[in-house]
Amino acid sequence: MYVSRRDFLKKAGATAFAATAFSDLLMADPAKKLWFDISLAEWSLHKALFKKELTNLDFPALAKKEFGISIVEYVNQFFKDKAEDKTYLNDLIKRQKDNGVTAHLIMIDGEGGLGELDAAVRNKAVENHYRWVEAAKYLGCKTIRVNAFGKGSFEEIAKSAVEGLGKLGEFAAKTGINVIVENHGGSSSNGQWLSGVMKQVNLKNVGTLPDFGNFCITRKDGGCAESYDRYQGTKELMPYAKGVSAKTYDFDEKGNCVETDYTKILKIVKDAGFKGIAGIEYEGSKLSEFEGIKATKALLERVGPTV
Repeated sequence: MYVSRRDFLKKAGATAFAATAFSDLLMADPAKKLWFDISLAEWSLHKALFKKELTNLDFPALAKKEFGISIVEYVNQFFKDKAEDKTYLNDLIKRQKDNGVTAHLIMIDGEGGLGELDAAVRNKAVENHYRWVEAAKYLGCKTIRVNAFGKGSFEEIAKSAVEGLGKLGEFAAKTGINVIVENHGGSSSNGQWLSGVMKQVNLKNVGTLPDFGNFCITRKDGGCAESYDRYQGTKELMPYAKGVSAKTYDFDEKGNCVETDYTKILKIVKDAGFKGIAGIEYEGSKLSEFEGIKATKALLERVGPTV
């Protein structure tokens, strides 16, 4: 069931500033053209999804009708028991078609780390991803996003990740699906480490999903204890990128992302020759999820053509 903007904003408690002045301030010039496409990552709506205010089936219509976005990125957490349910997947496909929406990827979590040192554990994780490769293909996606997690030294995890990603990549290649790794904490948030793993895997369908905000390597007491330079990390990951994640949290009064200089980071992306899809992934708390998504979209549309 589609949830109206009014109903959702009422539940989300969006501020008057977010609902009016902020969106007016960020209005982009429609005459300027982007060199990348924009998708919406479902995680941007995770609060509403966990509260059952929305369902995964609502996502395609919401992306198009509320945000004017025609490309979506699913998160497996929101339909985890449906990977092999053709009735459910057919319903999702119908909703995509009815709204003129295409699926770009599925973000996969909770299926095990592809960098686990124990071969049996790692192989189980690889096999757990097979059904998601097939679900992605069925939905019309090009890609699944995976995690290269493991416990051990960076060197040990790298060796295991090369094996795990290689095995999954070979399976996915049979169906034309890409397997991409996000910098998602731990060793994977070290750009040099992850780019090194990509070099060793050396498969055309295995790559990266540079996330502009996920460069925290270790956390302590609820904060980041060790971080990797996001601009350096993005530059290192771009040669293998099959998408980028436009992460945002907070915005200043001019509509700029507080944590990330989007002019600087989008220039890095463009200089790498990237012309693919940038996925909006809003994780802030000051704006409602609806207004945060709109603010991120406006930021991309405003800054993108200038770099």
